[in-house]
Amino acid sequence: MPDHATSTHAAVQRQLDRLWALGPGADILGLSRITALLERIGNPHLRLPPVLHIAGTNGKGSTCAFLRAAIEAAGLTAHVYSSPHLVRFNERIRLAGTLIDDETLAALLEEVLDAGGDIGASFFEVTTAAAFLAFSRTPADACIVEVGLGGRLDATNVIPAPAACAIAQLGIDHQAFLGDTAEAIAGEKAGIAKPGVPLVTMAYDASVTERIAQVADAANAPVHSRGTDWDYEVADDRLHYRDAHGSLETPLPALAGPHQPGNLALAIATLRHQQRLSLPPQAFATAATAARWPARMQRLSPGPLLDLLPPGSQIWLDGGHNEAAAQSVSAALAQVAQGRTVHLVLGMLANKDATGLLAPFAPLAQSLTAIPVPGHAHHAPADLAASAQALGIPATGTASTPDEALRSIAARLVADVSLPPLILILGSLYLAGEVLRANDELPD
Repeated sequence: MPDHATSTHAAVQRQLDRLWALGPGADILGLSRITALLERIGNPHLRLPPVLHIAGTNGKGSTCAFLRAAIEAAGLTAHVYSSPHLVRFNERIRLAGTLIDDETLAALLEEVLDAGGDIGASFFEVTTAAAFLAFSRTPADACIVEVGLGGRLDATNVIPAPAACAIAQLGIDHQAFLGDTAEAIAGEKAGIAKPGVPLVTMAYDASVTERIAQVADAANAPVHSRGTDWDYEVADDRLHYRDAHGSLETPLPALAGPHQPGNLALAIATLRHQQRLSLPPQAFATAATAARWPARMQRLSPGPLLDLLPPGSQIWLDGGHNEAAAQSVSAALAQVAQGRTVHLVLGMLANKDATGLLAPFAPLAQSLTAIPVPGHAHHAPADLAASAQALGIPATGTASTPDEALRSIAARLVADVSLPPLILILGSLYLAGEVLRANDELPD
């Protein structure tokens, strides 16, 4: 499914227009094109600071956010490569803590596109090459690289010797690319394993754990899994972490949801099982409260969208789009609702499972309003409404935009100043970007 990006900066937009023509397809996975492209621009991936390479179905972005927060809390700097962006393409490339500026981005994209015009590289491959080129030219102490899709054949998997690799929560997603079983998907994610490089993992079902071990063993990569080499628990409103190096405590994460302590613990384990960066324990405590990751159970700030609802209402935003994400987000929603009525606004890409996403919300949602995802192939709102009805979620209509959906919800509400409603907008990171733009809340 083609990626989309626009910019208000004319020079960046000229290069994004060129990128648009490179949309990916089912036949583009592989490392041959990215390897050839990197060769053309001087192999910048071989000149990076210590790399932390993070894969997973859900939670890898949050894990990267905790990693960055911990590194910066230690007084160090980190590059970050992540995807997709929410509002501005620049969000994908963070140089030593700061989003790449438009002039630098435009020049990098032009350089890479000019160098590899005959290679047939995809949108993501060109973006990855540009990020690595930027990282090689800007000093930093560390480099955090989030896998785009899968792991084994992802364009980021050209880094030969990371400081550490990690796998976050696993689930069923991108079946057309990765396989339709949990074991097959785990095998693809574990493909980031490298000889002698620690591979830090969460705890999974036995068959998934076995598949990861097989792939890691073939790569001669030591596995450090939760429950064996490290573990954590939440008690007395604190996260208690332990491994062979000892124990430490942190506050609970500021990021909302009962799944976030696990992502924080994975970040801690990743940093404590590598040898190239040294962080004091206090850095992990700071990371717990300092990490920010937009559109992952994010409560929107006052703005044009919130102004459409009764005073005291809350709008929460999450880009989750698969069943595993829905389990985590619905649990987080139950925590923050605290007796408020819950109304869903949903838009989903056409290749995602609407029923799987919606089922965990059935006990919580009083209504659902379905909307499109602009600029992308998406489920028809009427079909999403039908899926909700089949699960017992009252589908009260469809709308064309998030603000129209919120106006519709506001018009139906019975005034209750004592406990105003909670609205959750979910189903796509692309939709989340539109929501943040509409609320004048740009990620920084």
